[in-house]
Amino acid sequence: EPLDLGFTTLKNRVLMGSMHTGLEEAKNGYKKMAAFYGSRAKGGVGLIVTGGISPNFQGRVAPFSSQLSFPWQVKNHKLVTKAVHEEGGKICLQILHAGRYAYHPLSVAPSKSKAPISPFKARGLSRFELKKTIWDYGNCARLAQKAGYDGVEIMGSEGYLINQFLVTRTNHRKDEYGGSYENRMRFALEIVEAIRKKTGPKFIIIFRLSMLDLVENGSQWEEVVELAKKLESKGVNIINTGIGWHEARIPTIATMVPRGAFTWVTEKMKGEVSIPLVTTNRINDPKVAESILQSKQADIVSLARPFLADAEFVKKAAEGRSDLINTCIGCNQACLDHIFKGKLASCLVNPYACRETELVITPTKKIKKIAVIGAGPSGLSFSVEAQKRGHEVTLFDKASEVGGQFNYAKVVPGKEEFYETLRYYNNEIKETGVTLVLNQKITGDDLNDFDEIVLATGVHPRELKIPGADHPKVVSYIDVLTKKIEVGEKVAVVGAGGIGFDVTDFLLHPKEDNAPNLDDFLRRWGIDKSNTERGGLINKVLPHPPRQITIMQRKSSRLGKNLGKTTGWIHRTNLKENNVTMMSGVEYLKVDDSGLHVKIDGKERIISCDHVIICAGQLVNQDLKGKLDSLDKPFHIIGGALKAGELDAKRAIEQGVKLALKI
Repeated sequence: EPLDLGFTTLKNRVLMGSMHTGLEEAKNGYKKMAAFYGSRAKGGVGLIVTGGISPNFQGRVAPFSSQLSFPWQVKNHKLVTKAVHEEGGKICLQILHAGRYAYHPLSVAPSKSKAPISPFKARGLSRFELKKTIWDYGNCARLAQKAGYDGVEIMGSEGYLINQFLVTRTNHRKDEYGGSYENRMRFALEIVEAIRKKTGPKFIIIFRLSMLDLVENGSQWEEVVELAKKLESKGVNIINTGIGWHEARIPTIATMVPRGAFTWVTEKMKGEVSIPLVTTNRINDPKVAESILQSKQADIVSLARPFLADAEFVKKAAEGRSDLINTCIGCNQACLDHIFKGKLASCLVNPYACRETELVITPTKKIKKIAVIGAGPSGLSFSVEAQKRGHEVTLFDKASEVGGQFNYAKVVPGKEEFYETLRYYNNEIKETGVTLVLNQKITGDDLNDFDEIVLATGVHPRELKIPGADHPKVVSYIDVLTKKIEVGEKVAVVGAGGIGFDVTDFLLHPKEDNAPNLDDFLRRWGIDKSNTERGGLINKVLPHPPRQITIMQRKSSRLGKNLGKTTGWIHRTNLKENNVTMMSGVEYLKVDDSGLHVKIDGKERIISCDHVIICAGQLVNQDLKGKLDSLDKPFHIIGGALKAGELDAKRAIEQGVKLALKI
């Protein structure tokens, strides 16, 4: 349904939320951004918001991050706006000043302070610099208008500079921009005034308002409402919902967060202002989005990472093809984790994201009959993409269902979204015409009629080679996750990589647990749904651990060191708060009736347990390689069969896609 803003109309109620992709700083980045955003506009999204662009040098997130302050920079942005407009879309530039979150020594803040997520201490803005910064916002917006943007989004949430002015947590000023709330919101309001003055009335201004800070000494709800009303009076056209500061130790977008978990926050603002409200966070399904709009909890739904996963999300939903949407699973592995490592963002389930100019599907000039052995992530991605190019693909697997290691991951609490990826591939197999053969173990003789073979047989668990490894207490993570055994109350988990953490999390949840429950999630993380407490924080209600678990590793480093950069802390916090014993530098000696015998710091001890669960990594499955060598046919090895890794679906899917594009 269109949304009339008076001077312009949005064709639907879907906003592509701001994401930093790294294209902003990449070589030929603006051409790549044009392809990236243009494809999303072609896919049907009503309004796009770019990644954050700083209005001045001090506000840059990092030393070489993007900035729009000078007329000569306009021409690059015109590439982006032209591409979006040619596809019938609209686009706003997000203006973001990092404040004390800036990752460089020139960072500034309302007052001298240091953010826990930056190594640099920010100095307080002088009054002159403050006024100059307000001017810089207006200047940035005016240049955005010249570049063809339909509007701007002012980033006033997530703990960035404007948000830092709003709360006593970071604003200790003694002048008219500090002290009372009337003073603390002055900076935000003067920025809006400066932008409106520079751009005129027919220019979209979105303000991303932090409605739930989730940090101590954050805003109170009454203050949020007061600011929202004043923003409306100053000419803001749309208010977007911001949830949580980056330094908040509460998950807000990770996969364990229930879908639409924070829509109630936006709904509470309904009726307080008359301008459209955007709700956001963990909306990755058209039914969820439509339900929010139909129930009038919000006027617009914001989806960010779902447009990494599928550029045609809106188009497919509008055409009644939602079953073909490649759903965002909220893993953060190729988007946020990449950005925080200084790499280009992409998507675990869609390697084409942000590589639209590099990974291009072209029809094959020579059709080949290709056999793919193994229907895990790499085999699935290769089969579908190769079939799209015109090859005749037959996909074999000895199991009764596709998915490989994904079928173990999907049962872990908080990873239910993995079911969506398997749903997508099952439907794509039917849509593209891949021949699927399940329940069949392949021998070399089965492959004579094929032109090329792709070995995607994945991995198998590494065994523990110590005395007593065959003891009844010793079981594999596969037996645990498939519920082939009844696990006892005392458990020793050997291996503290991703699988070890997943298995531990699986064992910490009662048997009756299914999909994430919103109220349980809010209580578990101490979020005040009434939003009456400052910052929206209350005491956590921690679960009662159903088991006594010890997780250990041979390495002497911190457990979970190699977990996702933006999600690892969540998993470690969960284990700690469930009283899981975590041990490193462990030497495994033997298993007997008394339990697992180990040596730590030269001292032997026994870990009394009912079961010892082996999560000590994987080995490649290359049993067929010898037979393929003798077939004298071209063959390729991808995914876990090439290199064993801990459920590394990101690498596996990417390898499948890249091979499909060149074979």
